[in-house]
Amino acid sequence: MEAPRSLAKKIAAYGGIMVFIVMALEVMIMISPFAFFFYSVFSPIFNFLGQHAATRWATMFFLPHMILPPTTFLQVVRITGSVLFVVGLLGFSICALQVYLGKIFHWGIASRGLYQKIRHPQYLLLGVWGLGMAILWPRFIVLASLSLMVVLYYFLALDEERRMQNQYGDSYRQYMNGSGMFLPRVIERPLGRIFQRLVPAPALQHVVIPVLMVVLVMGSGVLLRNITLDSLPLTTGHNLTLVSILPEDGPLAQEAINGIDTAAENGEISFLQADKDYLGYLMPADYVMQGMIADTGGHFHLFKQHHTVALITDWVLHPFAHLRSSPMTHMAAMHGMDPALARRHHCPLQINHADLNCDSCPYRRVILVEIDHRQPGHISGSGLLAGGTVKTPVGYIDLDTRNGQIVQAKPVGRGTAWKDVPTPDI
Repeated sequence: MEAPRSLAKKIAAYGGIMVFIVMALEVMIMISPFAFFFYSVFSPIFNFLGQHAATRWATMFFLPHMILPPTTFLQVVRITGSVLFVVGLLGFSICALQVYLGKIFHWGIASRGLYQKIRHPQYLLLGVWGLGMAILWPRFIVLASLSLMVVLYYFLALDEERRMQNQYGDSYRQYMNGSGMFLPRVIERPLGRIFQRLVPAPALQHVVIPVLMVVLVMGSGVLLRNITLDSLPLTTGHNLTLVSILPEDGPLAQEAINGIDTAAENGEISFLQADKDYLGYLMPADYVMQGMIADTGGHFHLFKQHHTVALITDWVLHPFAHLRSSPMTHMAAMHGMDPALARRHHCPLQINHADLNCDSCPYRRVILVEIDHRQPGHISGSGLLAGGTVKTPVGYIDLDTRNGQIVQAKPVGRGTAWKDVPTPDI
């Protein structure tokens, strides 16, 4: 009976971490040549979740991912994600090496290093790494899989301690008395006393603790999404709301709306309808992640490029610079070219003036997404980003923000560069 039970526990534990890894590594796969192999399996799942109001929240993002964080608080959260990712991954690897070397050389109970203060530093650091990953790729389904992983490893830790006591007896119980389960005992003991007063029954504690973990993780995601939506630089017109990808572009949004409204009234933009509501993303014309919003051309199919490692490194170690770097910047770095020259030479607007500084370029691209909210009348602002809305790309407009003059307006297909996969809306 013990063998099947042990096997079931291992399957549950490794299954939990595999679910989380698959969900969390989606962002790395998205910019690799394996993107379509991944999405051939998971696209139906994402689409199913996205088609139903009760599950659509799972595919949504709770922190800015395409949009540069517009406030200091959100910037700190994003930097914290990178720090937790690196610290958790390195710490987990070191602790895992310590455990497996101990098994090979028969060192007995792992009680050195972090194990001297914490009995399960591997699980703690795995959670730290997972939390960092969830901030870097902030989809709610990643949080849900992180919650599942945390709960599974809590029960796995309880089972391991029971087995270790049976195997090592008093020596392990003595080790338990001098260490904390997941935090140093000096921190864990007072928290444990408070919790035991609130929930005195041991059996009930093993129910309450996992529930609290899930509520804390998922509740934090909901809170962060609300903070994010309240922080976005939004500019609203009649049936169009613009969100600026770069916070400093906020002052350009009103001129862009005026130019688009005038062109639409003159019938120059075929894909805009007066009775529909639209969300527009205002960005540099060569913004690197625009393929996540709409399929605007091959340069922004990141999975087809050959700089996956550079993009992943920037994504982790340069959390804001990677949003400002065009695809040509990465390509130029690979070939030892002048990034400014490469960016100008490959300008999507085909403006290649020798005196042009792309960082101060007045031209911007607006990618328009039609919002189906199934409500009477028009909605605007952050209401367009509510969980019950369906977003469909319709086209993009390039314009001069100095005067609102339209350079070009082109319709796009209903999918993104990743076809019909739900991608970030913030």
